[in-house]
Amino acid sequence: MDMASARTLSHRYLARALPQRWAHVQATARVAWRIGSRLLAGEECDLLVAAAILHDIGYARPLVVSGFHPLDGARFLRRSGAPPRLCALVAHHSGAAAVARLRGLADELAEFPDEATTLRDTLWYCDMSVNASGEPVTFEQRIADIRARHGGDSSVVRALDSGGLQARAAAIGRVRHQLASPVTQPV
Repeated sequence: MDMASARTLSHRYLARALPQRWAHVQATARVAWRIGSRLLAGEECDLLVAAAILHDIGYARPLVVSGFHPLDGARFLRRSGAPPRLCALVAHHSGAAAVARLRGLADELAEFPDEATTLRDTLWYCDMSVNASGEPVTFEQRIADIRARHGGDSSVVRALDSGGLQARAAAIGRVRHQLASPVTQPV
């Protein structure tokens, strides 16, 4: 699935029904476009931008099956014929595995392999760089926003407190380190 097709699909499901979510994924994709070419080769950069614009498509009401948006989005994309790697990136964006464990969905999420790569880390970085409305924020502000929106009893916040925050912070740190390097694009 190319970037234009990804944008069209995301727009179809999010723009009108979930305008704030649409603003968030657009902003996430802009960050991906801006930094992707610094860290990733051509096709990898395109995949990053496609994953960024699609990462929250599972919030769309017609796609909700499990109620866990990374899984619902990945399954929808798979049914739509999206490449397996794109589906897996959506399934595992921003530490989804920790939340899946708490929700009893770890086996279902395991349908999609989690890649511990620069591409995956960069998707997490992009998602953590903008708030729910698409405004640029620091990682710390994004985490505070997540805590405030979801509340302490939510599986999202409990996952942060049981290792998910460290996993996200580590991914963000790896990307920041690569962005700070004088030569960042792979040869």
